[in-house]
Amino acid sequence: MKKIIKIIFGLVFVAVLGFFGLVGYATLSDYRPDPTTPVFEKQDARAISDKKDFKLLIWNLGYGGLSADMDFFYDGRKQVRPVKKIVTKNLSVIEAFIASQKDIDFFLFQEVDQKSRRSYAMDEYSKIAGIFPGFHSSFGKNYDVFFVPIPPLNPLGSVLSGLHTLARFEPSLVTRHSFPGNYKWPMGLFMLDRCFLVSRYTLDTGKQLLVINTHNSAYDDGTLRSNQMAYLESFLTQEYEKGNYVIVGGDWNQCPPDFNPGFKQNLMDNENRMDIEKTFLPQWNWAYDSTTPTNRRLVAPYDQKTTLTTVIDFFLVSPNIDVKKVQGIYLDFQHSDHNPVQLEISLK
Repeated sequence: MKKIIKIIFGLVFVAVLGFFGLVGYATLSDYRPDPTTPVFEKQDARAISDKKDFKLLIWNLGYGGLSADMDFFYDGRKQVRPVKKIVTKNLSVIEAFIASQKDIDFFLFQEVDQKSRRSYAMDEYSKIAGIFPGFHSSFGKNYDVFFVPIPPLNPLGSVLSGLHTLARFEPSLVTRHSFPGNYKWPMGLFMLDRCFLVSRYTLDTGKQLLVINTHNSAYDDGTLRSNQMAYLESFLTQEYEKGNYVIVGGDWNQCPPDFNPGFKQNLMDNENRMDIEKTFLPQWNWAYDSTTPTNRRLVAPYDQKTTLTTVIDFFLVSPNIDVKKVQGIYLDFQHSDHNPVQLEISLK
């Protein structure tokens, strides 16, 4: 009996020691980005001339691991990652779709992995960057954790992921801006460090075109998202007052102001719904397609008739830009838990 008690005590001691060792190492190695981080700079980059019309596409790729057959443990379900064959197939289809979008000037992607266990250490960033060799590619890291320990029996493991902007034009400056706030310690050690990636392009008028790739917080009570929106509002206001043209696109993890869906094939997700306040930059223009959902819930594998869907991927443009067309591209969530959205704009 004493021997059994000693064994149990020893196992508990080892588990506790391992836990504190993990948290201690995670604390020491925690990714702590500066408020702003230069990603690329070329002050003499060629100005964009004789062009006022542009096409953009946003898409959260779900790192190739959140296709129609997935539920997800973060949403209270069981699956952590699909088998490698499925991730490889998802990425292959995603790459083929991107390659077909030859008229797009700016691609804004989210959840692009460089080296993560969940996507079998595939360098998705390099794969996508190579689709259009003449395009400029920038990466803004927002998830860099040596080991995510949950779920305990099949942990997510190492993650290195972020935002990817792929552009027809060379920017003069690309900067990563950290969103304020994070989860409390120790949970914050294993969560994303949210950011937005600002690419500045010089125009022949002397002004700048700012194309901003954003991925706002999820899985919070709304506090983080509210703080992030306040920070973003201040930044956008300052840039517009300089006379610059500003486009923001990405995964906002919240609906546009006063969003009213007109889905034809899917159900709207109103559970824990959060809309952006209509007082947020009221003179600016929100660009989204109310008829096409851009995101689905991951509480079960996708079923068009029963899965709840929403619009959280869209654009915001400054008042000196005309929105010509915005269209959600309905891919039925087959290879990502998000659908892409395309935007056509014209500089006034």
